[in-house]
Amino acid sequence: MDILDRLTNRQELERRIDTEAEAVYIDAEALAETLRSKVVGQDRVCHELAAQIRRRLALEHRGKPIGVFLFAGPPGSGKTYLGKTLAYAIGRKLLHFDMTQFSNGSFASTSLFGAAKGYVGSTTYGKLTAGLRDTPDAVVLLDEFEKAHSEVHKNFLTAWNDGFITEASDGQQISTTRSLFILTTNAAVDALAGVGRQYADNPDELRRAADAVLRATGFAPEVLSRIDRIFVFEPLSGLDIARVAALEIESMIQGYGLELSDGGINPQILLDLVNRWRKQGYAASARDLVRAIEEVIADSLIEAKRKGAQRVSLAERDGKVWTEVVR
Repeated sequence: MDILDRLTNRQELERRIDTEAEAVYIDAEALAETLRSKVVGQDRVCHELAAQIRRRLALEHRGKPIGVFLFAGPPGSGKTYLGKTLAYAIGRKLLHFDMTQFSNGSFASTSLFGAAKGYVGSTTYGKLTAGLRDTPDAVVLLDEFEKAHSEVHKNFLTAWNDGFITEASDGQQISTTRSLFILTTNAAVDALAGVGRQYADNPDELRRAADAVLRATGFAPEVLSRIDRIFVFEPLSGLDIARVAALEIESMIQGYGLELSDGGINPQILLDLVNRWRKQGYAASARDLVRAIEEVIADSLIEAKRKGAQRVSLAERDGKVWTEVVR
């Protein structure tokens, strides 16, 4: 039991805190620049998202979450990473849920929202209700939301429309008015890519067209009607794929306790990864790219580390990647 549940009327306290919420003013341009510096190839989305966040945080009175945003687009385009980057940039805790794990109706609901008294698990809060009870101003990232069970979807409707979710074990209403919800989906990537290009400069038409596409894929109308904004991500191409590959290589090298020298990646290595990505089309994802990079360089990095190297560069000879020690 939470301390406030035991010592006061928690629900009334939360209600009063919510009604007295202070406006928060942020620099949208600075936030957009921070997001763009981390997320490759989605400058337009970063700019529009930053503007939305600025407007929502400036509100003094809210009866609903700060925002319910849907990030739609192909795998590997940066949807999940942007959600994580946003949480860090605005100084909020991230509650991250892979919604593919909540496709079974009964288990899914109890896992997130708690189990009713008398059922297994009723002595503890659900993962989501506990997270928002302890961190009411969290960013809630719901990856591949469409793959969750419809009963799970229904439980979120109250959270987005009425400003609270109910913990099943004790009936407590957990406020969501200080939370920010971000949903991602990989549905209808081809159709959404066309919609995104056609209505890039017309947010209203983009929303209408994207809404129609997502309804056709099975998104419930009542879910879509509660989403404040749909952001359509562009598929990565050309140099953007190379940029992602270069950043992933640098991250992997650092993970082995090494440093990458300036200009230390042979261009042919990046070209090979770009071509590998292109062959997979919209099915490609950042995870695929990471696996490809690992296959190519991990063994040579381990060997360099074993020999006491600190800084390395990557060379390409005869179709093979070599790690070279930089003195």
